[in-house]
Amino acid sequence: MFTGIVQGMGRIVAKDAPSADFCTYTVELPEDMAHNLQIGASVANNGCCLTITRINGRQVDFDLMAETLSKTNLGALETGSPVNLERAARFGDEIGGHVMSGHIIAVTPITRIEESEHNRTIWFALPPELKPYILTKGFVGLDGCSLTIGSVTDTEFNVHLIPETLQRTLFGTRQAGDLVNIEIDPQTQAVVDTVARIMSAQQS
Repeated sequence: MFTGIVQGMGRIVAKDAPSADFCTYTVELPEDMAHNLQIGASVANNGCCLTITRINGRQVDFDLMAETLSKTNLGALETGSPVNLERAARFGDEIGGHVMSGHIIAVTPITRIEESEHNRTIWFALPPELKPYILTKGFVGLDGCSLTIGSVTDTEFNVHLIPETLQRTLFGTRQAGDLVNIEIDPQTQAVVDTVARIMSAQQS
């Protein structure tokens, strides 16, 4: 389980891709995230839950399978690429964002960015299959960040980002066209799908 509060940004320092459907990459963690690491522990990389397979100081390895490579933006990362990181939450940790599983549903491109003096509004394409779950003022996970949805149109949605988020995450440097991982809020999905089943049963 994750909270959607990015704890730091790491950097890919090595990547080994022996085939199109498998690769291992090495991430150098920020110093304050590298304590008490264990092989088998979960770390969200751009919101995707990955398992540590090797530890060498601050550098840790993760294996990416075909499903991860095809469903997330991690397969496109190269040596030198930054990545949002969050270690798995422990019992008693504060849930500063919203509960996230680390299971990415889709990727979507940034369509446009609006800048102001102290804020940044980023617009994303709205995948049709996710439209029922992307609601104004609802939660969404984007590259591992728990964010509040601002506006929603038929084809786009946006989030408003404060300087703290821009400084601590990839969204400070994201550009139009970049692909972003999406995890929808599981509680929203549960409510929407339950209501849809009830209405369908009543109409049949």
